[in-house]
Amino acid sequence: MSTAPEPEPRAPRPALVFDDPLDQQTSDDTDRGWGERPEGGSAADLKRFLDEKPPHHL
Repeated sequence: MSTAPEPEPRAPRPALVFDDPLDQQTSDDTDRGWGERPEGGSAADLKRFLDEKPPHHL
C-alpha cells in the first residue's frame, strides 16, 4: 500500500477589513504629505522663505 503525501500547509489569507477608510490617516494629513522639509531651526526657515519667495517680493 502506498501512502498519500501530506498536504502542504497553506499560507493564511489576508483578513478582510471593514473599517471606515476615512478614519485612517493619509500622507495628506501630515506635514510630510504637504512637502514640509524635515530640517528645523531658524536658519532653515530663512532659507525656505528665500527659496519660496515670489520674485515681486525682492
